[in-house]
Amino acid sequence: MNYQQYYPLDVVNGEGTRCTLFVSGCEHFCKGCHNSSTWDANKGHLFTQAMEDQILADLSDTRIPRDGLSLSGGDPLFPENLNDILHLVKRVKTELPEKNTWLWTGYTLETLSPQQKSVVEFVDVLIDGKYEEDKRDLSLAWRGSSNQRILRLKHGQPL
Repeated sequence: MNYQQYYPLDVVNGEGTRCTLFVSGCEHFCKGCHNSSTWDANKGHLFTQAMEDQILADLSDTRIPRDGLSLSGGDPLFPENLNDILHLVKRVKTELPEKNTWLWTGYTLETLSPQQKSVVEFVDVLIDGKYEEDKRDLSLAWRGSSNQRILRLKHGQPL
């Protein structure tokens, strides 16, 4: 998996103070997407064990407490990203169970593959649905168009 950008300190992508990873790779190609530079899975930086370790260290830093991890892109549930994303979210949930994970995807919860669902099992908040330019609404928190949903999950299902 590749990633475009990592922010060890972010207050925009989810509730509270967070670590945010923007992965590469997306097959939705939404018209008007503000992250279109992340569509190509081959662009960006290789996601390594060192990068994963850095994310966990940043989430654990008591000098600047963070509420959790945000995963965006591209699309974290893009098929080529699933193994690395699954490993990361499992590790966060195991080593730092008090932290929450938010994940943005163009897929909807109802259409996820079994492998995508295995990732979502470790996600606390899922923002799902493709960005639809004709439904753009800048007043919405954490999403760009009114069709996208913010789903608070328990074991991969809405609360």
